[in-house]
Formats: sequence, structure tokens, C-alpha cells
Amino acid sequence: QLQLVESGGHLVQPGGSLRLSCVVSEIFLPYYTIGWFRQAPGKEREAVSCIQGVDDRERYADSVKGRFTISRDKSKNTVYLQMNSLKPEDAAVYYCALRADGLMCHSGGMDLWGNGTLVTVSS
Repeated sequence: QLQLVESGGHLVQPGGSLRLSCVVSEIFLPYYTIGWFRQAPGKEREAVSCIQGVDDRERYADSVKGRFTISRDKSKNTVYLQMNSLKPEDAAVYYCALRADGLMCHSGGMDLWGNGTLVTVSS
């Protein structure tokens, strides 16, 4: 059974850095889009960053562009989200999600979701 497992979230001070990891439990073919979403209390779930399967195009939300970087290690079936210069508004549960058809990330269009990892940004 295909599963996504996130890790890496914890408490960090503003301005600090974290790297989140998402492990895909088995090789998924032919290709797929995979990325990160987040949801803070009382707010809608939003796309943070993803890698589009059809062309490896990277997408970043305007709020994180220049601070976050998505990357993938296919040999380990793992996708990472490097988060730098963290702000209090970045605090949220971060979810890894996969879209099997390789098209663009969309909160309502993803096929599989992980259970999330909590990122807290506070002094």
C-alpha cells in the first residue's frame, strides 16, 4: 500500500531553519507530482511547494519564495522541504501530498496525503 510519511517538524525560533522529509513507501510509476501543503488553525490548507511530475517544474507559494526550497532524492524515494528564515506565520501542520497524474499541485486534486508534521515558530 502506497503511503507518505512526513518528519522533521519541531519548535524553532523565528529566523531559524528546518528541513522536512517525506518518504514514499514504494516506487510509484510512471511519474507523479509531489509537494507540500500546510494548514494553520482557523485557516485554509494552502500549497507551499511542489515538483510537477510531467516536467519537474517547481512551484512555490509567494509567501515562501526565496526562503523555502523543495528537492527530491529518487534513490531514497524522499522529497525534502528546506525552510530558511522562518517566520511565526509559517507555523502550521505541514502535509506531504502526491498527485498520480503528474499535473500541478492543487489542494483538492491530490490523490494521497501524509498525516502531517507540526512546525512551531516561536521565541
